[in-house]
Amino acid sequence: MSLSITDSMKAGVWMLGAVISFSLMAIAGRELGGELDSFEIMLWRSIAGIFIVLALAWRFNTLNQIKFNTLKLHTIRNVSHFFGQTLWYFAVTKVTLAQLFAFEFTAPLWVALIAPLFLKETLTKTKFLSIFIGFIGILMIARPEATGLSAGMLAAIFCAVGFAGSILATKLLTRTQSVTCILFWLTVMQCVMSIIGAGFDGIIALPNTANLHWVAVISVGGLTAHFCITTALTLAPASIVA
Repeated sequence: MSLSITDSMKAGVWMLGAVISFSLMAIAGRELGGELDSFEIMLWRSIAGIFIVLALAWRFNTLNQIKFNTLKLHTIRNVSHFFGQTLWYFAVTKVTLAQLFAFEFTAPLWVALIAPLFLKETLTKTKFLSIFIGFIGILMIARPEATGLSAGMLAAIFCAVGFAGSILATKLLTRTQSVTCILFWLTVMQCVMSIIGAGFDGIIALPNTANLHWVAVISVGGLTAHFCITTALTLAPASIVA
């Protein structure tokens, strides 16, 4: 089925919402970096997210859309995203925001290259040219040759791989699953993974009153970002959305 200009524009608007959400999360993540580690940030974000998703699903009568028939694909999607998001929260306190977002935006390049294999999307000459120009732009902004490949920069690079895998799996899920279902398993599965990661050292720090509002920003921002991305993926191919 051909992509209409209207659907493409709608997908673009939804992705603009995702970019705004990620920007707010970056600010909040940097503020929380000295108080909570990456796993703890993911944990409290996920716990808040579960309550928000269930409350909205109850309000809009979509609880019956939560299905159990594609848990394997949900697991792949959320493990990939958890890997990327944990590295992202680590990198946000170690490198500049310009470098972080530059390397994070290699995710669309990975999606465009891999989508033909898993989603049967066509890699056109225009997309290939976009990948090349995008890669040059990333190098111009991040300038890894000037600063060296630090742990934070490596985390920023590899977080994009996790995000790309998440986008591809989400596109597959949108063919059979509702947004409510995708967001529910996002919060639940990542809550479990966060508990394991945060509790590995036997200590899980609690948010305090001074940083609780930043936890709220990350919790709401994370959900709105994924809602925007998932909605966009129902309108356009993954390579275009990314």
